[in-house]
Amino acid sequence: MDYVKAFLIGGALCLIGQILIDKTKLTPARILVSYVVAGVVLGGIGVYRYLADFAGAGATVPLTGFGYNLAKGVKKAVEEDGFLGIFTGGLKASAGGITAAILAGLLCSLIFKAKDKS
Repeated sequence: MDYVKAFLIGGALCLIGQILIDKTKLTPARILVSYVVAGVVLGGIGVYRYLADFAGAGATVPLTGFGYNLAKGVKKAVEEDGFLGIFTGGLKASAGGITAAILAGLLCSLIFKAKDKS
């Protein structure tokens, strides 16, 4: 049942993004940033935690989950380090994901040759 929940919630988040791409004039970059900001806001007010507990990877893997992870890291760092935690918490909490993304991008750039779209 966990797989079904993850599929439904993750699929719903992707469906919303696809509808935004198809029906609005928003660029994909703005939609991606909106997803991260939504995750930060929902994580900051404590709502996204319930969705993450319910859907697991379906809610934590998409970009909203990245924003939630940033907010959770900032909350924890502020409790531990005070004001300085505002600046360090998000990076500490998401360092593993950021590192994995950079290394995956580097690996792909070494394996594949870039081509012009035209």
